[in-house]
Amino acid sequence: MCVVLGMKNYTILKVILSITICLAVGGLSGYLTSGSITTWYVGINKPSFNPPNWIFGPVWTTLYTLMGVSAGLIWSKGLESSTTKKALYVFGIHLALNFSWSLIFFGLEQPLWAFIEILFLLSSIFYFTNLFYRISPVTGWLQVPYILWVSFATTLNGAIAWLN
Repeated sequence: MCVVLGMKNYTILKVILSITICLAVGGLSGYLTSGSITTWYVGINKPSFNPPNWIFGPVWTTLYTLMGVSAGLIWSKGLESSTTKKALYVFGIHLALNFSWSLIFFGLEQPLWAFIEILFLLSSIFYFTNLFYRISPVTGWLQVPYILWVSFATTLNGAIAWLN
């Protein structure tokens, strides 16, 4: 009983740490680029389907939390497996791409370059989701909202690049 309880606690700690890392990545990129949201972004041309600014915070918080839960569950499978190591490595690269998009779009104010980058980001999401799914299907399914949102964001980014 103690061994099982200990393993569950260990999994919970990995999930909490993974959520914290994902939220920190999102929070830092948001912090570094927040000035552009109220200045540059306000003045650029946007398509009619551009959502209101207030929606991005709750959506991204939810998505980073789901990413963290999935990564923590994968991590809890153990790092002995090369499959698990690869999945987490690809996930880490994905987080770097996720972070970079905000810096390119908002920080550098480059919608076209951000559009090119988000295509790599979206590809990395599909790739890590597939790897996660093979290890634990629930971790893959948890990424469906993220895939849908970034697919929408890719369309939005492309439209903004086109309009500007």
